[in-house]
Amino acid sequence: MTGAFMPESTAVRPDDVRIMRALQVAPRASFASIAAALGLTESAVSRRYRRLRADGVIRVAGVVDPGALGQSKWLVRLRCRPGGVTAIADALARRDDVSWVALTAAGSEITCAVRSRTREQREDLLGRRLPRTASVIDINASAMLRQFVGGRGHYWAALRGTLTPEQESMLGKGGHPFTEGPVVAREPLRLTAEDEKLLDLLAADGRAGLVDLAAAAGLTPGRASRRLDALTQRRVVHIDVEIAAAALGYRTQANLWLHVHPSAVKSVGRALAREPGIAFAAAVSGPHNIHAVAHCRDLDELFEFTTDRIGSLPGLQSMEVSPLHHQVKQAGTLLSGGRLVEPSHRAAKRSDAPAGEGRRGPGLPRRARESCPPVV
Repeated sequence: MTGAFMPESTAVRPDDVRIMRALQVAPRASFASIAAALGLTESAVSRRYRRLRADGVIRVAGVVDPGALGQSKWLVRLRCRPGGVTAIADALARRDDVSWVALTAAGSEITCAVRSRTREQREDLLGRRLPRTASVIDINASAMLRQFVGGRGHYWAALRGTLTPEQESMLGKGGHPFTEGPVVAREPLRLTAEDEKLLDLLAADGRAGLVDLAAAAGLTPGRASRRLDALTQRRVVHIDVEIAAAALGYRTQANLWLHVHPSAVKSVGRALAREPGIAFAAAVSGPHNIHAVAHCRDLDELFEFTTDRIGSLPGLQSMEVSPLHHQVKQAGTLLSGGRLVEPSHRAAKRSDAPAGEGRRGPGLPRRARESCPPVV
């Protein structure tokens, strides 16, 4: 019930953690720049990064925010019949528009984040496919109203203090990169064909070089650089540093569903954003008006954290603590045995997939299709 298992052979050393933090501050910084800030050699930084990536401890990827494209984001809770939950969770995790999938309630409930880039895609999933899936007993979908922390913005605060302020300033401007604001942009951006190709490559490797990005999009390196800057500034994409929390000793994760007084939603959300144990927090629609994700080392730490730190927040009226039974997908990356799994041939899948697949992802496994309509 404590979730991910990271084999003991995956040893994360202090310099590895420093490199992780450097990437959080500047995810596309060169190995030479990171080495200079940390007092290491460039070859040592390169070698350690490649080992961490191969071991499934870290992954740098470009994550598209559908809000910048004018689309809302949703958190969905599915109550499922025994026997069908794993197949449904796996199928949802293979969809490009589902960015986070976890099993809770001892494996009988699925929590996922739907980040569809078109209204039609979202309505097809939430309005038609999931309700027709035989193993789904109940669906609760909540719209995200305001995001307080998450994605590129939080740096995963558990690593704050790993580097000195001087080291962090050598890597970038410093400060908090996440600015609270509307979830859905009032002036959405329309992506070009070149943008889509850039984003596809960044989804596979957030540290892809400008020459590779330019070649993928059919642009010059200078134009690719300017376009990437524009997409980043408009918050269409952020370069996310995904970390396997279990590798750092955080083996217990939980969904926190909070009901707070309406006048306290902003203050509670902002307080959660300052907590090192909180990886995500947002105001949502529905009976619970704040959703958060907590990372703790064990159940005892989760108990202390939720009672002492969260339970004492002014305005909190009730809280549901739902430990993760198993996490299937984190941000945009699948997990297996607590390890981040590198995607294979992502761009090829999108361009060469048969009709009915592509961005929506493949259907359920054969045995799951026999018992219920496909959800993807």
